[in-house]
Amino acid sequence: QPYWFECNLGLTLDGSASGRVYDGHGAISVGATSRLLFDYPEPYRGQILDYLFLPKLGASLHMLKVEIGGDSQTGFGTEPSHKHHRSDLSC
Repeated sequence: QPYWFECNLGLTLDGSASGRVYDGHGAISVGATSRLLFDYPEPYRGQILDYLFLPKLGASLHMLKVEIGGDSQTGFGTEPSHKHHRSDLSC
């Protein structure tokens, strides 16, 4: 049974006002952590994605940014590069 709650913080969104536009909320996956998702078999992998993205269930994310690897220690782990030379990628 999914658990979610509502709260009233008195937030007012005025679409006619100038300023920043709320475009949703998301998360960033760095340090090779996004690779770990493939290690989970179904249905667990799907359940994890549901908890991340389904509305009113878990985080309800709108986007997930994933680090593009470069074979170097850029965060908490390394992500492999998708292309080392111009000829490596053939679409």
